[in-house]
Amino acid sequence: MTEDTAGKTVVITGAASGIGRALALGFLADGAKVVAADIAEAGLVDAAKAGAETVVTDVTDAAAVQRLIDQAVRLTGGVHVLFNNAGVAGGGRIEAMAPGAFEQVIAVHLFGALYGLRAALPVMRAQGYGRIINTLSRGAESKAAGWSSYGSAKAAMLTLTRVAAAEAADGGADILVNGMIPGPTLSGMMKGEGLQAPEAVYPGARWLATLPTDGPTGQVFWNMKPYTLFKERTAA
Repeated sequence: MTEDTAGKTVVITGAASGIGRALALGFLADGAKVVAADIAEAGLVDAAKAGAETVVTDVTDAAAVQRLIDQAVRLTGGVHVLFNNAGVAGGGRIEAMAPGAFEQVIAVHLFGALYGLRAALPVMRAQGYGRIINTLSRGAESKAAGWSSYGSAKAAMLTLTRVAAAEAADGGADILVNGMIPGPTLSGMMKGEGLQAPEAVYPGARWLATLPTDGPTGQVFWNMKPYTLFKERTAA
């Protein structure tokens, strides 16, 4: 057990597989209290066996995300770290995309993160501490055919991350909000040769979850190094 994670409550969405599952197991091994959330109940078994509290959650449902955070507080006493990690693959050319397909990708990635922020920030303000990490992607920069839904979702999440960081800084609480790019990782969303194992993401995730009070906020990191997805500009 390490001093900076032991006893802290870490809430992870999309925890049934891939990166989310690896993060849940990693934080449990480091002594954290983990609340693992996913819409796929069967996939949460491994985290539950390792000691996590599990909550079946549809992140596209604001009330369900609020219940997740409320239950985390009830079960563990607080929410110190939130990973807005839930995601789905989204592809297809704009003209050929099925009705509702674009909207579903946006709902899971962007609205899921929004609902997590909205539910967790009041808890973190009350306890005076919080770290929020949104899973981002270089797909936000894509100009390739078929990337409209996923790329749009991740680009919007970048803005959400930056604005949430600025708003979280109000009021004096020690709350940092950052984005994490995992890089090409073997998961339910990504298959193929040469991909890193989901466990390879954990060191960077743990680093972001344990940043000091004067640590960075409103930034994006890949392998613990800053990564600029887009140039920051002053709003018109």
